[in-house]
Formats: sequence, structure tokens, C-alpha cells
Amino acid sequence: MSLQTAGIHHITAFAGDPQKNVDFYAGVLGLRLVKKTINFDAPDVYHLYFGDKQGSPGTIITFFPTRGARRGEIGGGQVGITTYVVPTGALAFWEERLNSLDITFNKTARFGENYLQLEDSDGLRVELVEREVGALSEWSFGGIPTDKAIKGFGGAVLFSANAAKTVNVLVNTLGLTKVDDDGEYARFKATGEIGNIIDVPLKNIPMGVGGAGTVHHIAWRAKDFEEHKQWQQEATKNGYHTTDIIDRQYFNAIYFREGGGILFEIATDPPGFARDEAPESLGETLMLPAWYEQHRAAIEANLLPIQVREVGAKK
Repeated sequence: MSLQTAGIHHITAFAGDPQKNVDFYAGVLGLRLVKKTINFDAPDVYHLYFGDKQGSPGTIITFFPTRGARRGEIGGGQVGITTYVVPTGALAFWEERLNSLDITFNKTARFGENYLQLEDSDGLRVELVEREVGALSEWSFGGIPTDKAIKGFGGAVLFSANAAKTVNVLVNTLGLTKVDDDGEYARFKATGEIGNIIDVPLKNIPMGVGGAGTVHHIAWRAKDFEEHKQWQQEATKNGYHTTDIIDRQYFNAIYFREGGGILFEIATDPPGFARDEAPESLGETLMLPAWYEQHRAAIEANLLPIQVREVGAKK
């Protein structure tokens, strides 16, 4: 196969209260809010992006937070668990941090690796795993030192309504390699250092219901615009109905739904999040596409104020 994705570009999910969303991903997990914009199709809703210092592909989780949003149900056709990778030896730090913040977590293991699994304020499932690969974070916030901070995605656990079809698209369209199988999960690996390990439960999972606390789609990396066009052709050749190429300001995107019900996106690494903000001030200003700029005052008045803030130990 000539095309192989490096792994996850970003993951996009639904959320409820936007301040609680910021408090968890920036305050608890220590990620950087790298872009504050709006849902281009619904300008009364934020679109928030959290990642590493630069907002690098493979580190970005994005949310459409709407206060009062209906809770979804995690199930088939979704990313069931979003995996974050931390440096080797850092899980003890995270156990202590989560305990100090009175955040419930579970310990589990998969393919010889230990995980801390927890939920955000809307019930979205995330987990932390130690791995040697991947550069250390250059972003430090809330008392999390860079040698303990999240490096980016470790990968994801895909909940599929048809595991065989999801396995097929991972291997035969996206170019991942199957590296393990324990009878309960199959593990696949992409070519990148982060966002590259995908686990698929081998038992089909009934379809979930979208809403706050669930993932809308998972995006895979295309290294540039030319390769992106090739990905569109490859997906179409393999029988998937892809969208046209869509300009999302910070990357170009195509979408298709794979046979297990999960909405896949393929997104370009360029141009990135510094195209409209200085790197040192990412996420500080509400950024609007040109066609909404004339409505800025009304849009800002309609959005709930949010702030990135440290979260302290709960009494």
C-alpha cells in the first residue's frame, strides 16, 4: 500500500458547559487551549481546540460545548476511549494529581500496558498510558512539569458495530499494521510516534447515541494537500462515499463513514493553528472566519464567557 497515515490528527467530541470543559482539559489535564473559535455551521456554539504548545497534529482534541446539551450514550460507531500518552514513570504523578483533585479513576491493563481511565465532566472516557516514544511536552500549566505532562494522543479505542469492517478500513485503506490480538482486542499501529496505537474490541458493540460526552468523529493525518487528494481517491476507490474537500481554516478535511459506523475524517497537517494568531498567544482571542467577522459583536454576546484557569484540590 502506497498511502499510510501517521495516525490520529484530531478527535472531535460534544460537550456540555464550556467552562467545565476548559477546566478539565486545560485545568486538570494541563493541555493548552490552542484555538477558540465557533462551530462554522452553528455560530452560537464554541469550537474549542486543546493540544500541545503548538497544537500539533496527534495532540488535538476539539469540542462543541453547549450548556444544557443532552447527554449521549457511548457505544458502537464511536471512539469509545481517547488515549493520552505520558512519559515513562509519570503515571504515579497522575495518580497523585487525580486523587488530590478528587477525580475518580480506574486502573486497568491492555497488551502489557497499564492505564489510568477516567471521565470528563460530561462522561467522555479518556485514559493515560506511559510510553517512551514521542517528544516531551513543551507546555507546562497548573503545576504539571513538562517531564510528567501529556505528550499527545497515545491513540484510541474504537467501538465498532462491525469490528471486521472497522479492521478492514484500518488495514486496507489507512495502512495501519496489525501488531497484536489477545482475543478481546486487536491492536493496530500507524507510522507516527504519537496517536498511532489503535485498539478495536473484537466483539461488535451496539450503536451509541450522539450527545454530550461522546465523540463525533476521529480524524487521521495527511501530510500535505497533495497527499490529501490522494487519500480522497483511495477512500473512494475502496468503496467509501467521501465528501468534497472542505477548508476548515487550520486544515483541509474530507469525511466518510466506515462500515462499523464510525465517522472518519482525513485532515491535512498544514496550515496549522498559527495561521491567524501568533504562536505565543494561541487560544487567547475568539477567532472567526472572514465571513463571520461582521457579526463578531453579536456572536461574542451570545457565547458564555470562558477562561483558562488552574484547578485546585477540592475540599
